[in-house]
This record gives sequence, structure tokens and C-alpha cells, in this order.
Amino acid sequence: MMNTVLVLNGPNLNLLGVREPEIYGRTTLADIEEMCSISAAEAGLGIRCVQSNHEGGLIDAVHEARETTVGAVINAGAYTHTSLALHDALKSYDHPIIEVHLSNPHARESFRHHSYLSPVAAAVIAGAGARGYVHAIEILAEKLRRTDSAE
Repeated sequence: MMNTVLVLNGPNLNLLGVREPEIYGRTTLADIEEMCSISAAEAGLGIRCVQSNHEGGLIDAVHEARETTVGAVINAGAYTHTSLALHDALKSYDHPIIEVHLSNPHARESFRHHSYLSPVAAAVIAGAGARGYVHAIEILAEKLRRTDSAE
């Protein structure tokens, strides 16, 4: 059975490439998912990509992934800054989590400076654009290799 990574994207990320390209770039969500798939395959991992504009959809995806994945890459969009419920769901996820932001939230509006997800994340990547997802997969793969070799 292949080890699977959850790649979870939150609200409005389905509009990547067309929504505020000066901030988020022209890379589409489909492009990012393809980049993640390639990076995961190179690391011997599979991926399951989920995008939802609904907080409950993201929480359900985390709950479903608890027993079927080995780690998660998450860009929760605006829910990063507002969702205690998503924080709690991720707390129950017993695998490494890498938080990703296309832009650097600390260089933007002050309400974006706080993340409810960072306390449960093993690493946070911000401001690297779409390439941040690839870095997240690489970091996750390394964490999983270290865990496997420690057992």
C-alpha cells in the first residue's frame, strides 16, 4: 500500500490563477496539484487532493484522512486566521502537518498575521508561491523517512 499525503486547500483556492494574480500568481490549483503529485511520486508517496470553500468540508477531509494518510500539506486560505474548529480537527490528526501560504501573510494585513494552524504544524512555508507546496512535500517526506528509520 502506498503512503498517501493529504493536500488540503481551503476557500477561494479553486480560483488560483485568476483571483488576485499579483498576490497569488498565475499558477492554477490544478497546476499545483500536478506539482504535488510529481514531488510525492519522486518521494515514493501518493497524494489525495481536496479543496473546499466550506469549513466543514475541510474538517471532514481531515477526519477521513486520519486513518488513510501519513501526513498533510494544508493551505486553509482565510480559515487559517479564523478557524478554531479546523485547528481542533488537525490536533486530532496524528501525522505531520505542513502549513503552506502562497504569499507571506506577515507582509499583508494585520488580521493575516495570526494562524490558528501553526501550533499544530511541524513546519510553515510562506511566501514561496506555488513552489511552497513542493517544498512542503519534500519536508514531509524527510520527516516521514526520519520517523521510519527511528522505528
